[in-house]
Amino acid sequence: MSGAGTSGAGRSADGGIGPITTLRIVAAVVERSDGRHLLVRKRGTQTFMQVGGKIEPGEEPLAALVREFEEEVGLRLDPADIESLGRFGAPAANEPDHIVDAHAYRVRLRPGTEIAVQAELEELVWIDPADPVASFPLAPLSRDLLIAAGH
Repeated sequence: MSGAGTSGAGRSADGGIGPITTLRIVAAVVERSDGRHLLVRKRGTQTFMQVGGKIEPGEEPLAALVREFEEEVGLRLDPADIESLGRFGAPAANEPDHIVDAHAYRVRLRPGTEIAVQAELEELVWIDPADPVASFPLAPLSRDLLIAAGH
């Protein structure tokens, strides 16, 4: 699996001890000009999360973010609109026995920017960060990233 590595033992889905796989990913806290934040849901899942995905072998995190953003929501990012938030770890939302090692970024969309779900995405929502996602199941990393972004 690209972007993955095994990093020790942990509880498996059946309660036993098994290997935990670390997924190297990028994630974007996307802010619209009205202050709302983007969350997306992949096809066949229930959990909402930030736009992003696995870093390919040899790929730099920022390049992975630009690639994933264009693949998932059809927008080519301008590096001037990207700010690093640092690295975060959390349980993977949709893959048992996996954790994520995430390079996180804030992306501020310019007024009038339109995006749409593409690739493996099924749904997107714009949330009010002052009242985050009461009705949307949220990935563990997403909670941490919204806090890190000041919300």
